[in-house]
Amino acid sequence: MTGLTLTGFDGKVAVVTGAGRMRSIGRPIAVELARAGCDVVLTGTGRSPERYPDDEKAAGWRDIESVADEVRALGRRALAVVSDVSDPNAVDALADQVVHELGRVDIVVNNAGAARGDDRVPVVDLAIDDWRTVIDVNLTGTFLMSRAFGARIVAHGDGGSIVNISSVAGKLMAANTAAYSASKAGIHALTCAMASELGPSGVRVNVICPGFVDTARMDDVPTGPARDRLVAQIPLGRVGTGEDIAWMTVFLCSDQGSWISGQLYTVDGGMVPGR
Repeated sequence: MTGLTLTGFDGKVAVVTGAGRMRSIGRPIAVELARAGCDVVLTGTGRSPERYPDDEKAAGWRDIESVADEVRALGRRALAVVSDVSDPNAVDALADQVVHELGRVDIVVNNAGAARGDDRVPVVDLAIDDWRTVIDVNLTGTFLMSRAFGARIVAHGDGGSIVNISSVAGKLMAANTAAYSASKAGIHALTCAMASELGPSGVRVNVICPGFVDTARMDDVPTGPARDRLVAQIPLGRVGTGEDIAWMTVFLCSDQGSWISGQLYTVDGGMVPGR
């Protein structure tokens, strides 16, 4: 074998949630799926431009609309929709819109996640509203998207792929991350159950658990001693990029990944080996 070309994307429609940030995991996933041959639906929360980080403001960034332009520049159709993954009615409306406008859905990447916030405290100090926000977006959002779109993939009859973006936190379960870790570990259980349920319909369901990826969400760990300590824990000696996660996602959705389901893949530079 002299090379590997990933196949199985022509004429397919992929939905990627949480795809609006310039430095992110969702954006490169959407772009690489388009590069592989998919038409792509991009969702985001409709952030106000006042909330954009400085680099997005300087670039004239337009959230999911900017990513949609990148998809179209690759010759693929793009549909950008502001939606809330934690709202059952919004998710059902999104699913109906995708099938109505693009005719089908084959791939779902559940990437949307709650922003890093006040939940990073001991359980005894964790506000109930902060717990609910993290669980509602990360875990319930993944459930609602998988429920709505999984039903439509099964009904179409051609099989498909659902990839849930989790975190190594769902395996490490560290102190002061109870809400986040619980939400991600819940995604692991949800994924494995769905893989067994949807496998007979030709639908694969897998998890990717990124480690420390250099995105806008990690701007609260600035360059300096704190970040250096994190990098020192990574055997491969660097933080990840969104593309590192995107390439694994595309493989899992390809013909070449067609015998993989119910798996929890850690992509973290070797920081959490063996699980």
